Amino acid sequence: MIELGNYNTLEILRDTSVGLFLGDDEGNDVLLPNKYVPEIYEIGEKLTVFCYLDFDERPVVTSLTPYIFRDTFRLLKVVEVNNIGAFLDWGLEKHLLVPFREQRERMQEGQWYVIYCYLDEKSFRLVGSNKLDKFLDNEELTVEVNDEVDLVVTRQNDLGWDVIIDDKHKGLVYTDQVFKKIAVGDTLKGYIKHIRPDHKIDVNLKPIGYESIEPAANIIYNRLEKEGGFLNLHDKSSPDEITAKLQMSKKVFKKSIGTLYKDRKIAIKPDGIYLL
Repeated sequence: MIELGNYNTLEILRDTSVGLFLGDDEGNDVLLPNKYVPEIYEIGEKLTVFCYLDFDERPVVTSLTPYIFRDTFRLLKVVEVNNIGAFLDWGLEKHLLVPFREQRERMQEGQWYVIYCYLDEKSFRLVGSNKLDKFLDNEELTVEVNDEVDLVVTRQNDLGWDVIIDDKHKGLVYTDQVFKKIAVGDTLKGYIKHIRPDHKIDVNLKPIGYESIEPAANIIYNRLEKEGGFLNLHDKSSPDEITAKLQMSKKVFKKSIGTLYKDRKIAIKPDGIYLL
């Protein structure tokens, strides 16, 4: 089956004046228009292409990479609003429609929104929605504590940042767990910290255990990230040099890098310390 809104690996069946027809193992075929046909190809070769509906509502495939796939969430920009709804740039020639009924509030041209892309069962069209909660389910969880997960940041609140976990669940990153600048629409890696009895999920942006490193080690770790993973400080650096760069004593510095080394966060070399 050729799936709308996703990549499909299909076999080149025949060459025509309008493009290549590609097919699956079930006898279905679809057009790859001439503009997307590779310079070199052979009949019988397989191509991985994205399938969507063209301006005439016919399934076609493209070699372009969309910004969003079916059943996923991403930040997209509104390029037009008319009497049907809002049209968003998703990296393809035909824009993605968000009908008025799927808008949490009336969308404005030029603004960016986190959108869920899905296949409308009535119209058989790919559409978008920014009524995000109805596409998230925390009743049947597919994650466990300590799991590494993919996150999409959706909004900031009094406690921290709401995030979407693996395009399935809703979670929260508390403000004191945010160690870098983040914004709505950012895609990040995260770690499941805690699952509450009511299935609310707390998420860390650092691997579990990072927060247990003493505060001075946190300062060194953050500085390493800002400096591209290297600091030219080591246990033979002068106290004045350490204080000037990190505002801590040499004793605290040595203890902290010992903690980071033991936790396999850094490597200590003759010229300085390196982030792992």
